[in-house]
Amino acid sequence: MITVDSVRSAVHDSFEGIVSDLVELVAIPSVSAASHDQAQVARSAEHVAALLRDSGLEAEVLTAPGPDGAPGRPAVLAHKEGPAGSPRVLLYSHHDVQPVGDPGKWQQADPFTAERRGDRLFGRGAADDGAGVISHVHSLRTLASLNDGQLPCSVTVYIEGEEEVGSPSFESFLTTYQDRLASDVIVVADSSNWKVGTPALTTSLRGVVQVDVRLDVLDHALHSGQYGGPVLDAVTSMARLIATLHDENGDVAVPGLVSEPTAAPDFPEYPEEAFRADAGVLDGVRLAGTGDLTARLWTKPTLTVIGMDVTPLDLAGNVLAPSCTARLSMRIAPGQDPATAAAALKQHLVDNAPFGARVTVSQGEEGPAFDGSSETPAGQAARWALTEAFGEDCVDIGQGGSIPFIATLQKTFPEAQVLVTGIEDPDTRAHSEDESMHLGDLEHIVTAEALLLARLGGAVAE
Repeated sequence: MITVDSVRSAVHDSFEGIVSDLVELVAIPSVSAASHDQAQVARSAEHVAALLRDSGLEAEVLTAPGPDGAPGRPAVLAHKEGPAGSPRVLLYSHHDVQPVGDPGKWQQADPFTAERRGDRLFGRGAADDGAGVISHVHSLRTLASLNDGQLPCSVTVYIEGEEEVGSPSFESFLTTYQDRLASDVIVVADSSNWKVGTPALTTSLRGVVQVDVRLDVLDHALHSGQYGGPVLDAVTSMARLIATLHDENGDVAVPGLVSEPTAAPDFPEYPEEAFRADAGVLDGVRLAGTGDLTARLWTKPTLTVIGMDVTPLDLAGNVLAPSCTARLSMRIAPGQDPATAAAALKQHLVDNAPFGARVTVSQGEEGPAFDGSSETPAGQAARWALTEAFGEDCVDIGQGGSIPFIATLQKTFPEAQVLVTGIEDPDTRAHSEDESMHLGDLEHIVTAEALLLARLGGAVAE
């Protein structure tokens, strides 16, 4: 019988090897954005498959067709059978990463050369989601080392290669390999803990709706001195249109959206001073919106301008711009239908066109929210494992970000219990410069996942 102490000791004794494997994974620039070298994504997949084979699993690199019929980016599918009648567990993470952003804003010369500074490991993908991949690998190695090479339950590992570009072939992959992926419990290791040292299960995720809005006021550019006044340039008109998306308090002003101003009672409180420090809010900047701070983060909609086509300063001339296009990202609350939210946003944009400007809205990404619960047998097992591993009570949290494929997993495997576990912490800076992973938390996360699998398989003594 495996014990909590034996798992904790095994992970601790092997931890430098765990960190070394994460450093090697970070060194592969597996950026899945089309503008980057996709050979590196394939290289990353092969590397992850090798790690899983070294852990005693049968692993292969596979693809499935995307919406255009072309093969999706390479994913890894691995499996090891457990005792007869034991639960089937699917472990998910992704091996692709975001672009590095502005290299000059990293403290290290190369974001793909991991650097250990203090209690954190810095590098692109060190947390999102390299730590998720390595946690799966080493939780399985730990259990095998304590159990004569065997696992306490049947485990399938699915490491996706295109999560950072919206998982275009995800649904096709599930359909193509559905029999091999079918599970009783699904563990998605791609969320955040509450803070360093405090573990969390994510039970609420906002969905996402993305649109491009184009605004036209002229059929060609005009001299701003000769024609300015009776006609507003398209950029100014776009600014006026965007300003209608929020009310004077900073709440989203689009009618017809689901909004819960009070967070779930089991969510922890988030003091404003802690949020300001975590987010890097400048002194003097007031927080926007009304209602609980956690509700503003997790259960109310948000609208963000994530891109806009305007004339750059070095090309600026004294002209009235005839058109302008902005990309809007709207996060929708749990319980909101994405299609309904997209229609409401489009109608609001058309209805509020300034001075009769032509407004054209093009639909982009669309993904549902997640509204789960930890009050399931698997959820209770996870709470126990996380509490034991961290030495702090596990809490339930929401996330403002979106993981739309979780709804696809629920639809494909409706009987499975889905757990969304934390890798990051408030200072991880995933997707930003100086991304990092807290190494103390990494040790706890590997320990917790090993304990969870042992608990699910009935092989651990408390």
